[in-house]
Amino acid sequence: MMMEIKPLILIVEDDKSIAKFVKVSMEAQGYKCIETTTGQGALALVFSSNPDVIILDLGLPDMDGLEIIEKIRPLTHAKIIVVSAHGHERIKVEALDTGADDYLTKPFNVSELLARVRVALRQLKQVHVLGQMAQMQEEATSFKVGDLLIDFDKRKVVIREEEVHLTPIEFKLIELMAKHAGRVLTHRFMIHEIWGGYGENETQSLRVFMANIRRKIELEPTHPRYIITEVGVGYRLVDE
Repeated sequence: MMMEIKPLILIVEDDKSIAKFVKVSMEAQGYKCIETTTGQGALALVFSSNPDVIILDLGLPDMDGLEIIEKIRPLTHAKIIVVSAHGHERIKVEALDTGADDYLTKPFNVSELLARVRVALRQLKQVHVLGQMAQMQEEATSFKVGDLLIDFDKRKVVIREEEVHLTPIEFKLIELMAKHAGRVLTHRFMIHEIWGGYGENETQSLRVFMANIRRKIELEPTHPRYIITEVGVGYRLVDE
């Protein structure tokens, strides 16, 4: 009988009480944990242990958290969840643009952290391991969540079994979010991917396009089911 391989969580946190709290919470869910209090330790453990998810505090004693993300992002497909006392929107955007997959501000609710970890692990199921490094599987031809279906090949969006008309830009936006479902996409990232550059004027245009998409697919646009706004940061398309 084969033993089940437990997901490996790397906790990078210099506050021992928080680290212990997170570790106990993760292990109670059946995850295996390793931990370190420094950036250098994080780099070493990413190399040696290949974790599935990295829970990273930005305020470490030896290295800036953004520098850590920049160094480890090219080395691993692990999902990086930043947990930091820095709640400023600019810091969140920088962390996500640098390569983090998600961001929580201290103090945080452990149930929310666990939910973010579950999302990260689901995303990792889309990864196919080839040799020593994991490489992404062939891109899917469609995406479905709840009553929403996005067909990439036919460039068609169906909600509650009815096709809705999206403009070319609107379709590009929802296609981009679907291919990164569950992940927070910053305004800068989305604008760069769709328009090829970034400017404050484009941010307002993006908000208008997103509002139009919501009106077309959401039953209650002011209480969205599918497209979640991360205030001041960007948008997230749910994946469940």
